[in-house]
Amino acid sequence: MKISVFGLGYVGCVSAACLAGRGHDVIGVDVNPVKVELVNAGKAPVVEERIGELTAEVVRSGALRATTDVAEAIAHSDVSLVCVGTPSAPNGSLSTAYLERVCEEIGSALAGKDSRHTVVIRSTMLPGTCLGLLGPILEKTSGLTAGVDFGLVVNPEFLREGSSVKDFFDPPKTVIGEFDPASGDAVVPLYEGLPGEVFRVPIPVAEMTKYADNAFHGLKIGFANEIGAICRALGVDSHRVMDVFLADRKLNVSPAYLRPGFAFGGSCLPKDLRGLVHAAHRADVSVPILSHVLPSNEEHLRRAFELVTRTGKRRIGLFGLSFKPGTDDLRESPLVELAERLLGKGYDLRIYDGNVSLSRLIGTNREYIESRLPHLGQLLAESVDEVLAHAEVCLVGSRDPAVLAALPNAGDRVVIDLVRLPGAERLRSEERYVGLAW
Repeated sequence: MKISVFGLGYVGCVSAACLAGRGHDVIGVDVNPVKVELVNAGKAPVVEERIGELTAEVVRSGALRATTDVAEAIAHSDVSLVCVGTPSAPNGSLSTAYLERVCEEIGSALAGKDSRHTVVIRSTMLPGTCLGLLGPILEKTSGLTAGVDFGLVVNPEFLREGSSVKDFFDPPKTVIGEFDPASGDAVVPLYEGLPGEVFRVPIPVAEMTKYADNAFHGLKIGFANEIGAICRALGVDSHRVMDVFLADRKLNVSPAYLRPGFAFGGSCLPKDLRGLVHAAHRADVSVPILSHVLPSNEEHLRRAFELVTRTGKRRIGLFGLSFKPGTDDLRESPLVELAERLLGKGYDLRIYDGNVSLSRLIGTNREYIESRLPHLGQLLAESVDEVLAHAEVCLVGSRDPAVLAALPNAGDRVVIDLVRLPGAERLRSEERYVGLAW
């Protein structure tokens, strides 16, 4: 394929050289003539493992050249990769100035082109940037329509400085956020044959994926460092601890617990987090990440409560009460906390949980619920239908088959989904349905 790459920094230079190394005809574009001269001389404008040798090889073979002329690059390519920087402003906001300028230039060049061209944004940008800002700029400056006259794709990169060439040829995944299928079709051949699953998704999903990845990477590093600081203060070998931690591929290094849902609870997680943070503080170790896990959990619970208040309705049916499915354990259940808040604000509440029977609750489980919901017996219903008949708002905290079977009969009642019900994607289009985090 004939490809132009805009921006010859780390991402652009590596992308251009690697695509040329895969047999594509590549033109690099940059406003800095020094970078252009370096590439045309077979020298990489960045320091990176393997990039020098690869650049020299593909320039020598004629597969890669560079220019400052945008119109020339567009005229001699079918796909353009935009790899310019999106630096942070002093307040932390994202600067899209370079992206806007490049898209204006590309759009102007597209105005004089007869064949369909596909613009691929590789730069990191927040959801809404492409469809709300860059796409309209391209349409305005070109006089063309995205998805009709030109293709538009967001294709985030997952390249680590220091190993970016290796990462390009051995990606964990390829994400193609496509404006329309034809746009995505134009990008698929760029990565054909590379390892890793290919995800063809809506453009905002692709934009957000890069942020989710980097936020999690930062969180992992911070988590490991805080555990290490606590271990050192307590005289424990942190690397031995993490060796054991990392060996668990079922719960720790796995997809477990990484699906957005309701707040966590139960007799272990809150208690152990409090205990660990307390131990850190006693040892005079600051652990801001671990210290804010429980407040973050509380914030998620508050979001659920606010969804109820926004309905303006007072009769609430709560489906689910225990802290997780398949148990009657109510200790530190976020649903109990939610019920307590609703009652405290005067809501008329009825509850159904097929696993919870007041007569069967014993020991600390019963003591806990009697201290939080002393009138639980008056709130519990015998059936889903009884709660449904009472409710103006159905607050769904359980995937109990009886609950799932009854919800299609909810009529015009508001359904607030805390568990991501089956068919949530379809339900999102219904005015009566509200998802907690989706």
